[in-house]
Amino acid sequence: MKWTKLQTADGVWGREITNLAEKERAAAIMAKKLKKGDVIGVGSGSTSFVTLKALVSRRESEGLDFIAIVTSIEMELVCAALSVPTTSLKVMRPDWSFDGADEVDGKGNMIKGRGGALLREKLVIVASKKPYIVIDQSKLVKRLGQNFPVPVEIYPDAIQIVLKALKVFDTITDVELRQAEGKDGPIITENGNLILDVKFSKISNGMEQKLKSIVGVVDTGLFMGYKTTVVMS
Repeated sequence: MKWTKLQTADGVWGREITNLAEKERAAAIMAKKLKKGDVIGVGSGSTSFVTLKALVSRRESEGLDFIAIVTSIEMELVCAALSVPTTSLKVMRPDWSFDGADEVDGKGNMIKGRGGALLREKLVIVASKKPYIVIDQSKLVKRLGQNFPVPVEIYPDAIQIVLKALKVFDTITDVELRQAEGKDGPIITENGNLILDVKFSKISNGMEQKLKSIVGVVDTGLFMGYKTTVVMS
């Protein structure tokens, strides 16, 4: 017995999408890659939302059914609204995946995690045979950290330990505990953790691993050296 279908995908999203025309053009490029029976890793954020809708449109017109491995509860709800079946990395490996990014530099290094799903996004990228990053021109930067801080996901009990450890980094200019919207207190990630938004004056090549070596850090929004293909309209 099936549940009553959720509200429409537009209703699930419920927020204005910036640079929509550019995102739709990039989404159309991704939709052309769809083959019947594909297992697809679905990232989080508005770009992934627009891309998923483009895939569903092609599924409806050509009968190209696919299965999604989602990176957030938000996208799981969208998949439910669009009647896209989902599975997990415990069961299947993505044939390919798509996701957005907050920043991408000239070498393909990225900052991700503004939506708080950075760990699951990283897992899907690593697991995918062909990971794609879908962006518009506004996401290109000359250096990482130019427009956005680096999200650092931490185990809640470790917050003081991590804050103390971050003081050693002379390129860190500011650290803030990310606050939630719509509820009192900090944002809680998909994994029940907290997020520190860390601003850098400079991000060195080894910074991702240095941050992850701190006891209590679960993962970071730095994606450096990952073999992804950037798709841009």
